[in-house]
Amino acid sequence: MRPPENWQNARFTLGIAAVTAAVWLLTAVLGAEQWAFNWGGFIPARFGFGGDEALAPLWLTPLTATLIHAGLLHLGFNLLMHLFCGRPVETVIGPTGLITLYVAGAYAAAAAQFAVDPNNPTPMVGASGAISAIIGAYAMLFGRNKINVADPRLARALHALWLMAAWIVLQMVVGFAFVGGQIAVAAHIGGFIIGVILANPLLLLRYRGA
Repeated sequence: MRPPENWQNARFTLGIAAVTAAVWLLTAVLGAEQWAFNWGGFIPARFGFGGDEALAPLWLTPLTATLIHAGLLHLGFNLLMHLFCGRPVETVIGPTGLITLYVAGAYAAAAAQFAVDPNNPTPMVGASGAISAIIGAYAMLFGRNKINVADPRLARALHALWLMAAWIVLQMVVGFAFVGGQIAVAAHIGGFIIGVILANPLLLLRYRGA
């Protein structure tokens, strides 16, 4: 399948990017970045010590965390990948499918990060977990068979694995070089896997309901 080349059917992709950029700009202008990290970041250790009325509800933090970024470069890199992969994915699976994918990716990323480090008190912020789901769907929907194997499904799976590895490495480079924070590798993997799993069902669901 060839990726579409227009933005006409990618309004939700653009909307998510616009809202995310606006939230970052607002917190930067107000000098409230650290407050935003603590208030809306996903903090695994909070699940062990209960809620805090001064912070966002625990169940909502996987989503609020997607709106918070550790600097302009962190934001820009995430939105670049979101726009690049989100446009063709939304065109194919529709706006409802894209929103489902994004939200599922955010929660899968948080669940994966909690599973590997449940006592971590550091806020996990950024949309990269949710975007990982979109990248995973992109890999399944538009990945080209460049690997010499007999089974095309295996070829797509290998292509997806290579893309996931490249995405994680790029996040690590950006994180260590410019952001200076910890990189939630498990979150990226969790988001990517849910994107791979949901890509074809969301595609079928859209066209069965058409």
